[in-house]
Amino acid sequence: MKTALTIAGSDSCGGAGIQADIKTMTMNGVYAMSAVTALTAQNTLGVRAVMESTPEFLRQQIDAVFEDIFPDAVKIGMVSSSALIDVIADRLTHFGAKNIVVDPVMVATSGAALMQSDALGALCEKLLPIAAVITPNIPEAQILSDMEIHTRCDMEAAAELVSEKFGCSVLLKGGHSVNDASDLLYEKGRAFWFEGRRIDNPNTHGTGCTLSSAIASNLAKGHDLHGSVALAKEYISGALAAMLDLGHGSGPMCHAFDLNSRFGAENIQAY
Repeated sequence: MKTALTIAGSDSCGGAGIQADIKTMTMNGVYAMSAVTALTAQNTLGVRAVMESTPEFLRQQIDAVFEDIFPDAVKIGMVSSSALIDVIADRLTHFGAKNIVVDPVMVATSGAALMQSDALGALCEKLLPIAAVITPNIPEAQILSDMEIHTRCDMEAAAELVSEKFGCSVLLKGGHSVNDASDLLYEKGRAFWFEGRRIDNPNTHGTGCTLSSAIASNLAKGHDLHGSVALAKEYISGALAAMLDLGHGSGPMCHAFDLNSRFGAENIQAY
């Protein structure tokens, strides 16, 4: 069985972060492992508190995984401090990690900053250059490319700039008002559009975590990057279309929408 490691924060509400990553990886057919960068107290209405892992404890988690069950892919989510980024980059380089997918979580959908100022430099210098692909949304791509993005042509220009700057492929997500959920993959000097249809579902908590984890899962199974993105897009569309409605705010998706085993089918049908 192929394996994948998620390095990200814990979401006590279960819709994003480590919890969403593990659900997504499991539903996409790989064995999921985790290294927790932070604990959060949050629900669909917002974040109440955050307790960050120490760099040493994060290192111990990563080492414990790699020394026993070497992951076929690694997904990295929100890491808010430069000290934690330094540890991640050091350990992944040390172990020769492969198929690294970085979701550079810097800006929330609301526009709020999610990363300390010194962490951005560490992210750009140490983490993005070792990634196979990064998955920024438009606000994040604007920071990485140092340009404004208003059109599809802007998306193509920004993705090219970011790819050349950091030496990695870029999946630029277009769901922030530029288009109807169409994403742009820039790989090896070529741009590929994945046309999408915006699903009228207000419950989108954890979409970025889910997409990047699905891509990592598919890379772990041996798909090329283009195929991995295509399958991940199909999966996240299904999770949104299931119209799960939990909580009083922006709720989670139904990660298990395609669960057909006798152990889970009865509850899934109830959604």
